[in-house]
Amino acid sequence: MQITTTGLVLRATKTGEADRVLSILTPDLGVISAIAKGSLRLKSKLFSATGLFCYSEFTLFEGKTMYVVDAAGVKEVFWGVHQSVEGMALGMYFAEFASTLSPAGEEARQVLRLLLNCFYYLGEKKRPPRLVKAIFELRALSLTGFMPSIVACADCVKYEGGPFYFDVDTGRLLCAECAARRGLQPNLDEAALKALRHIVLCEGRDLFRFSLSDESCRRLGGVAQAYVMQCLDKPFKTQEFLDTILS
Repeated sequence: MQITTTGLVLRATKTGEADRVLSILTPDLGVISAIAKGSLRLKSKLFSATGLFCYSEFTLFEGKTMYVVDAAGVKEVFWGVHQSVEGMALGMYFAEFASTLSPAGEEARQVLRLLLNCFYYLGEKKRPPRLVKAIFELRALSLTGFMPSIVACADCVKYEGGPFYFDVDTGRLLCAECAARRGLQPNLDEAALKALRHIVLCEGRDLFRFSLSDESCRRLGGVAQAYVMQCLDKPFKTQEFLDTILS
């Protein structure tokens, strides 16, 4: 059976003399594996469209163990991501993250759209890499069943005013006073808290419509990374190298 779908290449691994095995995030099939035969040959019609981080339209056939790419056309290449070590490191991290989540159905469509937007903002340098990373982590988790409870303090229902503590174990907020009673120090300043709420709760079209100071971004990034580890309970192979790049 022939299938036509769009998708972002999360991983492209050489196999044989000139073939690629691809991991592709699609809006309708989720994350799939597919082989692109002969795609490493420069004259192949599949060469460009099956490269790493390419967003392409694919014509696929179902094989015994994976899909087979019959045809592919490039929709977006994200050259800006490829042009820096920082961009490639973050791209590989995003790809591993998306593969781990392995979204299906509506979640796959939403995570793909999020990932494409993050690649755009990263490649065009429209937002700092640390901020793009935190946006992707928090939004992707929220879309796939890990949305935190961040409307108000879990103890006293205080909404704003001063720093807050985000508990990554429970996904809940505590104001500074309630956190102190538990022997905890706030890890979010007011700007970082506002950004956290925006990322998790806003409409998709408004996701990138804010900015943060370096210090607030650092606080938000620390909370986001810790929440990822708590929710997914696995270290990412790409995280250690990424930490050296973004330090």
